Amino acid sequence: MRLQQRFSMQVFPSATHHRVSVSRLTVERAGALICALILGGCASFSGINPQSTMSDGHSIDGRALESSAAMKAARIDAVWPTATWWQAYRDPQLDHLISEAIANSPTLKVAQARIRQATAMTDIAKSATLPKVGAEASVTRELFTSDGLYPPPLGGTYNTSNGAYIRASYDLDLWDKDRNTLEAALDTVHVGSAEARAAQLSLESTIVNAYLQLATQYVMRDLATAALEQQQAIASIAHRRLKAGIGTNLEVSQAETNLPSARSTIEKVDESIALLRNQLATLTGQGPSAGDAIKRPSLAVKIAATGQNTSLPISLPSNIPAELIGRRPDVIAQRWRVEALGKQIDVAKAAFYPNINLSAFIGFESIGLSQFINSVSAVRGAGPAISLPIFDGGRLRANLSSQTAQLDAAIEGYNGALLQALQSVADQCVKLKSLQLQREQSEQALGLAQKTFDLAQRGFKAGLTPYLDVIHAQITLLQEQQHVAQARAAYLAAWAQLMQALGGGLGDDLPTVASAAIAKPAP
Repeated sequence: MRLQQRFSMQVFPSATHHRVSVSRLTVERAGALICALILGGCASFSGINPQSTMSDGHSIDGRALESSAAMKAARIDAVWPTATWWQAYRDPQLDHLISEAIANSPTLKVAQARIRQATAMTDIAKSATLPKVGAEASVTRELFTSDGLYPPPLGGTYNTSNGAYIRASYDLDLWDKDRNTLEAALDTVHVGSAEARAAQLSLESTIVNAYLQLATQYVMRDLATAALEQQQAIASIAHRRLKAGIGTNLEVSQAETNLPSARSTIEKVDESIALLRNQLATLTGQGPSAGDAIKRPSLAVKIAATGQNTSLPISLPSNIPAELIGRRPDVIAQRWRVEALGKQIDVAKAAFYPNINLSAFIGFESIGLSQFINSVSAVRGAGPAISLPIFDGGRLRANLSSQTAQLDAAIEGYNGALLQALQSVADQCVKLKSLQLQREQSEQALGLAQKTFDLAQRGFKAGLTPYLDVIHAQITLLQEQQHVAQARAAYLAAWAQLMQALGGGLGDDLPTVASAAIAKPAP
């Protein structure tokens, strides 16, 4: 505080001080400026540093990941997905639905609006780095006091005070505050672009999942209808046996008990189909009525038909940890967010230093309009304006601490997103391998059920097997067909989740951060 008092006495000398020469006054002003710069430099941000370190992917051993028990169980190797990965299902209606969703989805339009907003903020930040020129003019009718600056005849009378100026200013930006603000805004645009891609990938995956459910429900409806027909056939046999005197009312009652449940199953499936159509219509940015135009998916054939091969190209590239950084849109977004907050820390640090603006003006000033636009009324001026923090109650350090904490949170958010991305890849690979084995087992069981049904039919034709045994064998066959359809659908859905986990090809062309990692800076 004593230092501040001495400084104030030098810069603002009292009116009672003796007069000094021009050269001495210049020296004192220069000394005051030097003191001001020294005092500005004394504002310290020491001890405020990021505590977190961002992983660059290489710190996670990809070979160790692939040699883990989970990845060994998967044993999958192929290439990265493309941006149209869903076309591997070979269903034109699915392709059309995703195209409509990308064009019309409100979710994606919101993401695009955020990109435009971030771009506009970039333009605002850019304007701060450029010179500013403006014009102003004023005419004020006022009563001049007779006991003021202007003596009579102006004092005590009404007159006009006029001014017209052109002003220009330029911030020297000695500490790159404006440049870092601009770069942070540009990084925010990259965040928005990556988040938009992540939203698109999520939308695509949601549509594929809903479409697979729709295809599966159509298969379930076929099987439920066949099961109802078999139950009706059993009930008919029971009635015939009762008429012939070789059956009982108990057999009839038992046979008819299953009919309402079978009809209810069909109704539930129809409800699911209607709801899934509504969901798909909404996902494509249309009203529920658009769902009525969605036809039975051709994928239903692949899910239901005997002997169909539902295998798909499964991707597990060589260096998953490092490659995911540049391929998963959500991870890329987190990475750019870290970069933007790093620039904001540079902005916060620049506030500790003096700021110098250059300004100039030219124009006219006059009292009264008669001499307003005249050479005798011309005014002009130019000079620097210096502002610097000395004592601000800790505001600058608190702001820097806040920005640093945000950076730490963003870095840990990025590290967490990368770890979750790796887990999702490993989980889906294990899940796919397990579902592949489950599907094979279900298909074996279906083959056995088909063989049992064929034997029952031949036995019935030969008069060796009761028809009820044929009916029961066919019911078992239908149940195994359901298991196979569900296993195939689960496999196809898990493949879509793996494509999402690997970035779906939507992060391949996004710009990536040049720096490998953000480490703890030296104090």
